[in-house]
Amino acid sequence: MEILCISGENWGWEGLWQLCPRAQSSSAENIPSRERFQSSGLRSNHPEVEDLKPKRFQVSALLSKWTKQNMWLQIFPNLGAGGGNDIQWCFSQVKGAVDDDVAEADIISTVEFNHSGELLATGDKGGRVVIFQQEQENKTQSHSRGEYNVYSTFQSHEPEFDYLKSLEIEEKINKIRWLPQKNAAQFLLSTNDKTIKLWKISERDKRPEGYNLKEEDGRYRDPTTVTTLRVPVFRPMDLMVEASPRRIFANAHTYHINSISINSDYETYLSADDLRINLWHLEITDRSFNIVDIKPANMEELTEVITAAEFHPNSCNTFVYSSSKGTIRLCDMRASALCDRHSKLFEEPEDPSNRSFFSEIISSISDVKFSHSGRYMMTRDYLSVKIWDLNMENRPVETYQVHEYLRSKLCSLYENDCIFDKFECCWNGSDSIVMTGSYNNFFRMFDRNTKRDITLEASRENNKPRTVLKPRKVCASGKRKKDEISVDSLDFNKKILHTAWHPKENIIAVATTNNLYIFQDKMN
Repeated sequence: MEILCISGENWGWEGLWQLCPRAQSSSAENIPSRERFQSSGLRSNHPEVEDLKPKRFQVSALLSKWTKQNMWLQIFPNLGAGGGNDIQWCFSQVKGAVDDDVAEADIISTVEFNHSGELLATGDKGGRVVIFQQEQENKTQSHSRGEYNVYSTFQSHEPEFDYLKSLEIEEKINKIRWLPQKNAAQFLLSTNDKTIKLWKISERDKRPEGYNLKEEDGRYRDPTTVTTLRVPVFRPMDLMVEASPRRIFANAHTYHINSISINSDYETYLSADDLRINLWHLEITDRSFNIVDIKPANMEELTEVITAAEFHPNSCNTFVYSSSKGTIRLCDMRASALCDRHSKLFEEPEDPSNRSFFSEIISSISDVKFSHSGRYMMTRDYLSVKIWDLNMENRPVETYQVHEYLRSKLCSLYENDCIFDKFECCWNGSDSIVMTGSYNNFFRMFDRNTKRDITLEASRENNKPRTVLKPRKVCASGKRKKDEISVDSLDFNKKILHTAWHPKENIIAVATTNNLYIFQDKMN
């Protein structure tokens, strides 16, 4: 978050005080008065305050110096839309069956909020898309947000068989992406391994009656029996939500599609598989343009594959794609039609002390996401989340360890194939907090401003509404404390791969196998 200072020539206490009307008006004990603030060391002649002359500066850089006095955040409590540990997360809802015996088709494979946050879509391995709608807030209970209830369910993809290659194509939904709403209807893209579909979700609460050549049950009349003409009219009916496929984009990928991303021009989108990235127009289904192709002439020379790709949120000519080698390439479509030559290469040198047999596997990037501002991007590898500044390629500006305690367990994780799990990550609406999943139905949040982190658990044990989630801790070695969990007792079959954050509020959706948990911050 950046602020453009446009005050006078000298930025002293007066300038800071003007920034904070809450501090001026409040008489609360926990809010420093003007005199207390000055006496604490941040006087108008303090070098750090004096340096605040009219220029663009990073609030986070200032916070790193001043939060030690535990004062700046008291005056600006909402700075950065709340910290991960400043928010008390409460249970809100859980969707899905309680049975321990989970059908393969019911396992959730993707979760995505639409641009307003009113709708939440999930896809599963059975090819189904379930859309939840947020109900209107209850005006009599100001602390209560609207719950998400089922809005529409439809079968997006069916199992297919490629007879030429003797290959079965699963119906599993790999990704869902919402288009911005332009009219009363909603549109989304869904994809399995081979085929992308554009779906229209619309409402109907009226039906026509009084046809001349058709009975009310749909049977056609004999035209010779029609003696009078009637004017058809619309009658009210129960609300019906219809999902209809508007476009089908097929036969363009030889390998499995792992990503789709809608461009900021809202006319084109990209789809990526293991070796190629294609550019599509939303209105044209019979052709696409290949913009990245890393397939070698000899497949024996193949050393890496594409793992994820995404368009820049503001610049329609820019996109990034990540690889299994832990690198991220930023490409500019203005440079050439085929973007095999990247504009920037983001790669962190490997620490020789951490080099092992599993280094290449755990460095593979499973997800890449631009921040809403477009200044940063976040990548998730097996053990960590990294934040990259687009202006600095040689190393990430922030690195957060998700479950470093698993480094000693990599051998057993390799044997049970968990080391190949692909965890996703997401930003909150203000880009100040990042979230990702882990094992044992744990999910992690990292506050970029305060550098604090928290581990929470999605569990039915705390399934009462507004129950505050207790932070969880994992004991890697040594004596385990009362509230800690031993790393040896973690359940690796319970994992959170897919998470989503409401674009405007502190509401999160977390998928655990066949259940969708929804949490929200505690509202006073």
